[in-house]
Amino acid sequence: KADDGSVYTPVLPSVLNPKSITMGQLYGEFDALTHEWTDGILSTLIRRGIAAQTDDKKWYVFDGPVDAIWIENMNTVLDDNKKLCLASGEIMKLTKEMRMIFEVEDLAVASPATVSRCGMVYLEPSILGLAPFVTSWLQTALPPMFYSAQPAAAAAA
Repeated sequence: KADDGSVYTPVLPSVLNPKSITMGQLYGEFDALTHEWTDGILSTLIRRGIAAQTDDKKWYVFDGPVDAIWIENMNTVLDDNKKLCLASGEIMKLTKEMRMIFEVEDLAVASPATVSRCGMVYLEPSILGLAPFVTSWLQTALPPMFYSAQPAAAAAA
């Protein structure tokens, strides 16, 4: 049960494309001039998730192509230990509510060690058809007037 007593636990997704940013922007980096550590997007999200005192599920969704460099840095997170090891030497242990989800086209450049740490769900696009896309579009793209209970002609009369 969720904190508020409801049957379902809320899910807080954080979606990012790791190939669209540098490794420093993703994980964090040292400033060469000041020698200060600056957290990256992922380390900031993980830090906030660890600090949160709720039972809400936290999903970190990596939506984009797999790169051999950034995915290999995820191996310690994907282990049973679930620890993110940063270049600063800090180790961040993920909580039981946190999950890493990879939405990728293929795993051609991922090592066998990385692939073996992941659970896979493969959906053949031809099996899905257009229905999920049309449904999603209808739920988000139509103006509110299309959702009224009465047809427009009946409402005008």
